[in-house]
Amino acid sequence: MSGFRFLQFNIQFGQVWDASDPDNAPIDLDQTIAEIRRHDADIITLQEVEQARSDGQQADPPPNFQRLRAALPEYHAHFSYPKADPRELPFGIGLAIFSKTPLHERMRQDLPSPRVEFDFFGETKTPTDRVLIGAKTTIAGHEVTIYNVHLLAFFMLKTSSETHGGQRRQVAELLRQSDGPTLLAGDFNVSRPGPLIDQYEAVGFQTVQDETITWHRMPFVLDHIFYNESLRCVEHEIVRTEVSDHLPLRADFEFVD
Repeated sequence: MSGFRFLQFNIQFGQVWDASDPDNAPIDLDQTIAEIRRHDADIITLQEVEQARSDGQQADPPPNFQRLRAALPEYHAHFSYPKADPRELPFGIGLAIFSKTPLHERMRQDLPSPRVEFDFFGETKTPTDRVLIGAKTTIAGHEVTIYNVHLLAFFMLKTSSETHGGQRRQVAELLRQSDGPTLLAGDFNVSRPGPLIDQYEAVGFQTVQDETITWHRMPFVLDHIFYNESLRCVEHEIVRTEVSDHLPLRADFEFVD
């Protein structure tokens, strides 16, 4: 194998897309699993694996991740919740990496959120911290570094990650230190991707695509796969599906020798 297939997908804890009532759409993780399996990717990055509890408690073991592991027995896996926080709102949390080749040097890094106040059904709230996870694997004799991230959606708080750039800078510094084939994938929650792309290009990374919308709820390109000069993207596709409010991004890569 001279290359590999990569799948990036925010699964929103298995909640399907219903344009008429998106917040009350049913949860069907079996559909999510079927969508993931049909791409037969070598590496998979997932966001919003679990549904958060409003009290900040985190189920251990994480139930959706356990079901995904059972349904993907040929994969090695790495999962992490963000830091537990009683302020957590009942949306999606938790990141996972799946790889057909063994994972090593697993890591996680907290991404602090600023204390930006926002209204949530009449209550003043501040956002919880986010997390980045990573691991390495070996494909065709090449050691590949994989990072997976889910940044705070500042546009939902009436501000931007350009104004509050701490999380983006923290990730950029990690990329700056990368050595060898490296990929960064995830839900970057940026409504204007241009400045984000410029920022990561400055540390040697380009995105697979920045034109096709990846979110059903608003016409934004939120999901990306960034890669460095040790890799070449030979094909990519934004997959039309309604098994989540996000669309999967699939890309095929080759090594640049």
